[in-house]
Amino acid sequence: MSTTGVLVLNGPNLGRLGTREPDVYGHATHDDLVALVAAAAERLGLDPEVRQSDDEADIVRWLHEAVDTRRHVVINPAAFTHYSYALRDAAALVSGAGLVLVEVHISNPHGREAFRRHSVVSPVATGVIAGFGLDGYRLALDAVARHAA
Repeated sequence: MSTTGVLVLNGPNLGRLGTREPDVYGHATHDDLVALVAAAAERLGLDPEVRQSDDEADIVRWLHEAVDTRRHVVINPAAFTHYSYALRDAAALVSGAGLVLVEVHISNPHGREAFRRHSVVSPVATGVIAGFGLDGYRLALDAVARHAA
């Protein structure tokens, strides 16, 4: 029975995976992502819950929930990465509570437009994984399994 809970949170437009800029994000859908997370988590003995929202407030609430329920977090903040101080502050609560918080990006933001190269979340994350497509989520879950208390 898995005992380590992890929230896998996805920000704006990630519900459109498979149709949104497939040359950047690939052809896999959000449902494919959910299946990948489930399979990887089962192998690692993690208990995942995957969520996606285009609403910043939802993600902030989910980060608060992670602290309250002692669940680690894998987060792809998407566009919120670059400017959401509310999201950054909620993420800091997660890492400040001694929980693992891994920031994931499907593409490599450093190889894209200049505005994508800055993350307000990275400084409070346990680690960052970018540029490996959906495999980044598998790598992030592996990091959670290895570093969770």
